[in-house]
Amino acid sequence: MAEAITFHFDVDGENFTSAGNASVQVKRKLRHLGFPADVIKRVAIAMYEGEINMVIHADGGSADVIVSPEEVKIVLADRGPGIPDVALAMKEGYSTASDSIRSLGFGAGMGLPNMKRYTDSMEIDTKLGVGTTITMTVKVA
Repeated sequence: MAEAITFHFDVDGENFTSAGNASVQVKRKLRHLGFPADVIKRVAIAMYEGEINMVIHADGGSADVIVSPEEVKIVLADRGPGIPDVALAMKEGYSTASDSIRSLGFGAGMGLPNMKRYTDSMEIDTKLGVGTTITMTVKVA
């Protein structure tokens, strides 16, 4: 692969059963392209956490994945309410998920911390009432 390849996915905010579909597809594509298993695992976990967050908090969004020999860049964008306090949202266990979401097994407050943990870099651009864009990078070597 000489040039970067970009994959685009729409994340359906209405459907928990489809949440994670993009990360599964990216996992398959990276495997097909011959990426190392540890890179694939890190990308899949970070993407899945982001997809779930978009379903829980933002009524969906989009995921763009830019794959190059050096890195995998993930850009998750939504038009949700924004994150009022990013530092607080990054604390393990902090969650604004409703009781009904928690009863489904989601909303444990590990989404953003896990996204940061499994990537080499993560930037959060959020504006209240406008939405959030999270850019994550996983280095290949």
